[in-house]
Amino acid sequence: MLTKAELQRYNRQTILPEFGIEAQEKLKRVKVLIIGAGGLGCPILQYLAAAGVGNLGLVDDDVVDISNLHRQILYSENDIGRKKVEVAVEKLNILNPHVELTSYAQRLTTENAESIFAHYDIIVDGSDNFPTRYLVDAVCARLKKPLVFGSIFKFEGQLSVFHYQGASGYSHLFPEPPAEDEAPNCSDIGVLGVLPGIIGSYMAVEVIKVITGKGEVLVGKLKTVDIFNNTTLIYDIPKTEETTVQQEVAAVKPDEIIEIDDVTFDTWKMDLSNPIFLVDVRMEHEFEALNIGGINIPWYELQDRLDELPKDRKIVFYCQTGQKSKMAVFLHRSLSGINSYSLKGGLNH
Repeated sequence: MLTKAELQRYNRQTILPEFGIEAQEKLKRVKVLIIGAGGLGCPILQYLAAAGVGNLGLVDDDVVDISNLHRQILYSENDIGRKKVEVAVEKLNILNPHVELTSYAQRLTTENAESIFAHYDIIVDGSDNFPTRYLVDAVCARLKKPLVFGSIFKFEGQLSVFHYQGASGYSHLFPEPPAEDEAPNCSDIGVLGVLPGIIGSYMAVEVIKVITGKGEVLVGKLKTVDIFNNTTLIYDIPKTEETTVQQEVAAVKPDEIIEIDDVTFDTWKMDLSNPIFLVDVRMEHEFEALNIGGINIPWYELQDRLDELPKDRKIVFYCQTGQKSKMAVFLHRSLSGINSYSLKGGLNH
């Protein structure tokens, strides 16, 4: 039930015939987790807190930097150097003391994602990197959690709702990430400050629609917004059978990737004390055309073929560029608990 103070606070929403008190009560009961308290996370957090979402969780291990301030308007110069989640909780409590806030000042990984997600009804991905996006998508698929997704690039943004009402996931729309040199982040390429505010606000709207059941949700659709050319497009996402393989990707530390690109395959074979087991994670026809030995298990089949991998040898995954092999490493580690490695740079290196 809404208190008198809450009824007064949310009056302009509840008097909407299409919304009403019942929808407001649904907002109060739900638990929403926001991944990232940066450019997208700030407007998402502010609008969901202001709208009266009863329980908000936020995950981010970053601190406020002066370069954040042109777009992450939840923060100010006085906050530089402080943990973003700590500052966000303070300011959101001032914005709306009726909202319960839980912060996780840590990086999302395969080790902690599932335990954190389990406490929430809806997951909102405002992260800024592909490994985290694939990880969030995989865990949402496994736990059957609706996922509101958004991303930004220079003057363009996109958003969709996955794993809701039978919708497929992010990895269905984007089966693999682009090469590292094809997907620079905003620290490398830049972003117009108002863009995350626009896309983040759109994402907050989708969250509210999922919670309340009001309006048309972006299920099975991808919305793109170009603020430079004033264009907004909505694409249908083709329906296919859900794959049983989920990409389990986490942000990996540099020392978790072994650099073996300067060692020849002949040297590996000669190292009998620590033999390497090679796995090519490309498609079968790619493996047949060119390979450096080992067996071929396309990365998307790895989950069903774990029994083909030894537990007493150093497993090295490789592909053409090093991207798919990284995903294979993360998936293998999360499923088996056994350490494995990616050939840095792949066959192109």
